[in-house]
Amino acid sequence: MPMAPLICNETVSRVSSVLNRDAKQFGKKHMFDGSEETCWNSDQGSSQWVMLEFPQTVKVSQLQIQFQGGFASQLCTLEGGRKGEELVKISDFYPEDINALQISFHSHWGLGLLSGRAGHVARIRHQIWSTARAGFRTEETMLDKLKITFENSTDFFGRIVVYRLSVLGEKL
Repeated sequence: MPMAPLICNETVSRVSSVLNRDAKQFGKKHMFDGSEETCWNSDQGSSQWVMLEFPQTVKVSQLQIQFQGGFASQLCTLEGGRKGEELVKISDFYPEDINALQISFHSHWGLGLLSGRAGHVARIRHQIWSTARAGFRTEETMLDKLKITFENSTDFFGRIVVYRLSVLGEKL
């Protein structure tokens, strides 16, 4: 079955913080509106996060995220779970500090890092990040809720800025 967007109007989203508590200008809704002019901007802090609760069980196959360069996370943790259960760690991944859309894809083969630059291939743990058509690798996961924790911000104050967040897969 082809991948489809899993974030919809019924998806409940929460974030750790919003810059100056100004949800109108910097709120979570801006990660999902498709506009290149708007973004979620967290307040300062050592760790920021986004939590998504889907209206039905989903199989996540791909994650797409676009940071603002200078306000990216150097270490992200994916956690997921079923309704009524504790979250469990799915994967760590290491995005680049760039403005480009970064895309994940699942793999049944485990390790790898692909970069679109001159065919360069390198290995980093269980996932990969790069721009355009490559990304981090992880197994497909069935869940009702997904949490992305952003640690080690490239911003001195720990702020994170996300212009786009998409989760693709299959509704079950």
